[in-house]
Amino acid sequence: MHSAGRDILRQSSVIAAAVFMLIGAAVGGGAFGGDSVDELQNGALSAEGSYLAPAGPAFAIWSVIYLGLAAYTIWQALPAQRTNPRQVRTGWWIALSMVLNGLWLVAARYLTLPLTVVVIALLLIVLAVVIVRLGRPAAGWLELILLDGTMGLHFGWVTIATVANTAAWLTQTLPDDLADQADVWGVAVLVVVTIIGALGALVTRRIAPALATAWGLAWLAVGRLTGEPHSTAIGIAGIAAAVVIVLAGIAGRARVREPVARTLEG
Repeated sequence: MHSAGRDILRQSSVIAAAVFMLIGAAVGGGAFGGDSVDELQNGALSAEGSYLAPAGPAFAIWSVIYLGLAAYTIWQALPAQRTNPRQVRTGWWIALSMVLNGLWLVAARYLTLPLTVVVIALLLIVLAVVIVRLGRPAAGWLELILLDGTMGLHFGWVTIATVANTAAWLTQTLPDDLADQADVWGVAVLVVVTIIGALGALVTRRIAPALATAWGLAWLAVGRLTGEPHSTAIGIAGIAAAVVIVLAGIAGRARVREPVARTLEG
């Protein structure tokens, strides 16, 4: 297949993946009847399903992510974006991320809790690949918002969602007496998330993933400090983690501006 044909196929595949994602979200989310997401898997995926689950309002970020993905899908299909090198490098991976996004909700409704962990872990890996393959900064504000911003928010939120999903599975699987050690394990996991999130923000020099991860962490803290299961230690650790990751995101973004400023001065 010639280059133009491959580019059109890539654009078409992104559109098809977006349609699948939205249908999967509607079916899995209960738009056509059935339990809501927080009632699936015996309530394991609810805001009270584990010590590392964000409070309910945190999930409003999905509306922003889905809106961004829909706008990106339309924009990437324009003829002007057909040979955009960044689209060529990431288009197929973004399409795969949308498919996995839709599959997660289907798995949550019709399959098992361990399979939801597998799907969301794969989604996290694919989104990490997208962030790495984006490479150089966006060419303009529209590309920055629709491509870098949307994928960054998706990646950052799925980072904390993967932690919550895994914790929900372990909560349903491990012996009940391990709940006595929940504070220790919860804080330890948040320390790891903080290190990974901060280093990722500094290395990739992107603030959108940091903001989305911090959003989830902040609502995790709200859930543990004001709801059930209650944990003051995990709540405080969540707040600290959110602050550190946002600061790292700001520092990383500042490193992008430095070379530009030096070039202008030169």
